[in-house]
Amino acid sequence: MVDYEEFEEKCKTIRQNNLKILEDFDAWLKAKRLTDQTIREHMNNIDLFINHYLLYEDAYEAKDAVLEVDDFLGYWFIRKTMWSSVNQIKANAASLKKFYTFMFEKGEIEQDDLDDLRDTIKEEMPNWITAMNQYENSMALDMDDVWG
Repeated sequence: MVDYEEFEEKCKTIRQNNLKILEDFDAWLKAKRLTDQTIREHMNNIDLFINHYLLYEDAYEAKDAVLEVDDFLGYWFIRKTMWSSVNQIKANAASLKKFYTFMFEKGEIEQDDLDDLRDTIKEEMPNWITAMNQYENSMALDMDDVWG
């Protein structure tokens, strides 16, 4: 097991790298002529993903975490954020598609990775929505009914 100090140091390095990634992503979104509000939403969503979720239990770099979207939107986001909702899951999925399109255009990920992300979002969205709806109604449910 990696000791805590090593983990924290690795996370610190990744966060510093993420500042540049987010700066470049912001410029990329502005070049796409999105509204300021839309850009802010995408930036907040991606900041949550790369600086919180990807550093929550392990220290993943964004370029290595394309396939983490299922756990992020289907479980972690629902359980760990107070603002999770079906609409927020959809908004985060849209942000992740834009972000990883940006990462592909930068040469940070391969076309296959981007295709896998898009396929995962398309195929798993109904499951994420079901999990969100069940979680919202969890007062009467056992959590095993939500995630098995």
